[in-house]
Amino acid sequence: MDKLINDFSIGLFFWQSLVFLLLIFVLKRYAWKPILNAVNEREQSIEDALKEAEKARLEMQSLQESNEAILKEAREERERILKEARDMKNKMISEAKDAAATEADKAIVSAKAAIEAEKSAAIAELKNQAASLSIDVAEKILGQELSAENKQTAMIGKIIEDVKFN
Repeated sequence: MDKLINDFSIGLFFWQSLVFLLLIFVLKRYAWKPILNAVNEREQSIEDALKEAEKARLEMQSLQESNEAILKEAREERERILKEARDMKNKMISEAKDAAATEADKAIVSAKAAIEAEKSAAIAELKNQAASLSIDVAEKILGQELSAENKQTAMIGKIIEDVKFN
């Protein structure tokens, strides 16, 4: 029986080896290529996806740097515009102050001239009134009798009183 088991084991081993070799041949012929191709394709697609992800990361980094540069430029432009606006405001205020000072000086000169003209007119009017009063006094003095000295004194006193009341 040992011989039978031994022969059976050898036969079993032979047939198992033959089936295994046949299975390897069939798998190699029909299954290994498609499986390896699928694995290779999957590996290639993963590698391509990694390359695309790295490319996208680099593009994002480039875009971020570009955005930062644009933001920096926009900030600089904003600061320049604000500085120009402040300078323009200060210039307008300065010009307005200068114009107001010039107008004030003109108004003061004009007012001084008007006051001087009024003063001159008032002095001329006073001179005219004084001359007129002098003529009136002289007419009254000459129109009366000048022989008596007491009459002359009384008349001059009366004229002075009249002049004081007017």
